[in-house]
Amino acid sequence: MQSQGEKHQYQNVLDSSKYISYNIFSFLCIKKGLLKQVIYTIIMNDTIPNIRKDLEFFPVQQGGQRFILIRDNLGLVQEGKAISLPVYQIIALLDGNTTIRDLQIELMRQKGGLLVGKDEVKSLLDELDESFLLNSERFRIARDRLVSDFSSKKIRPCSHCGTAYPKDPTLLKSRLDEIISSQPAAPKPEGKVIALISPHIDLSVGHKVYSSAYQMLRHIRPSRVILLGVGHQMINDLFSLTDKDFETPLGIVKSETSLIHVLQEAGGDIIAADDFIHRSEHSIEFQIIFLQHLLEKDSFTIIPILCGFIQSSLSDFNRNSYRKMTDLFLKELKNILMDTDEETLLIAGVDFSHIGPKFGHGMPAVHLERQSEVHDRKLLQSLSRLDADHFWEESINAKDQFNVCGFPAMACLLEALPQCKGKILDYQIWHEEASRSAVSFSSVVFTEIVDLPLSLS
Repeated sequence: MQSQGEKHQYQNVLDSSKYISYNIFSFLCIKKGLLKQVIYTIIMNDTIPNIRKDLEFFPVQQGGQRFILIRDNLGLVQEGKAISLPVYQIIALLDGNTTIRDLQIELMRQKGGLLVGKDEVKSLLDELDESFLLNSERFRIARDRLVSDFSSKKIRPCSHCGTAYPKDPTLLKSRLDEIISSQPAAPKPEGKVIALISPHIDLSVGHKVYSSAYQMLRHIRPSRVILLGVGHQMINDLFSLTDKDFETPLGIVKSETSLIHVLQEAGGDIIAADDFIHRSEHSIEFQIIFLQHLLEKDSFTIIPILCGFIQSSLSDFNRNSYRKMTDLFLKELKNILMDTDEETLLIAGVDFSHIGPKFGHGMPAVHLERQSEVHDRKLLQSLSRLDADHFWEESINAKDQFNVCGFPAMACLLEALPQCKGKILDYQIWHEEASRSAVSFSSVVFTEIVDLPLSLS
């Protein structure tokens, strides 16, 4: 559910905050017998490592004070770790070009002009590095260990069971039954179901919209499911595929390895070099538990595809550039979807606008909601008409103002679908009062166009 406006988060949080007295947060303990790693050569104008781009920062209030909560999907940063606003102002400067002198000047400004020595700057940097906040050698070594460990696995274990949904199979089935039954039974679609758009927001929040999407599975029994998810931490790659099988409390779902390798070969450089991003991503995992619950065991295989941040991958952000870069990959994907030997279903697990301070805006979501809903509904209308040109045009005009995280997956879906028609099933906006922020999400079904019989005159 992370926003694509991450690049604006740092400055917007700073702009909306007032300076408070500087207080360096406490040092981590060093285990006995281990030497503290010396990372920086203290030369006045040496640049220092940038802040990790895969971290998420959320403003929170506690005891009348404002802090910045850090979320690390890798799990290296201590869960629940929060930093003060002055420290956040320091790390927001770490873009890879910042020098020791730059940090001295900022610390002096925070301290009302008091001199700040190089040792004090170094102590702060050491602590940030020990907390795995910096893109340093220490962080890269730790990340490489995680990547190597995940790469050696043949099965992708569930990442969110026990937190986002029950780990106990019986409890999970009961929960999924409750979600599906939270909406009245939907009428049978007019044509054969080809594709679905479903949320990936928290199940308890989006239960009614999940219900409207997955009730459609009553009318199709796919033997293969192409799953388009959102790679929330994917910045430099358009797609990430994995041939790992997926495990949840409801069992193991097999990935269709041969076709995944075909897609990887067709994609070439636009495919991520490793599949590590799948390790903790929820947008595909949430769809799989519904599929397992509603379809017979071992009756289907999956092709899991995570879609990355398009804006950073294209020199020109437009449909033509996207199609040119993804041409071979999308042709293969479309061929798989149209394979008459298999009953193939395509599902995109996406959310729409993310608005409010939590997602980098300088005002509460209520002040942006009307505009973001207009934007969402224009996107949905374009999707339902399979009008990719207008879908892109609306996104370009919005300039990512509303942080539609599902844009990459929906752009891929529009290029892969054959001629069909879409129907918007539901649309909702969820407000998180604590952060004064909101997220919108929707469900859409795509069906074959039914040729009506000619009337006899």
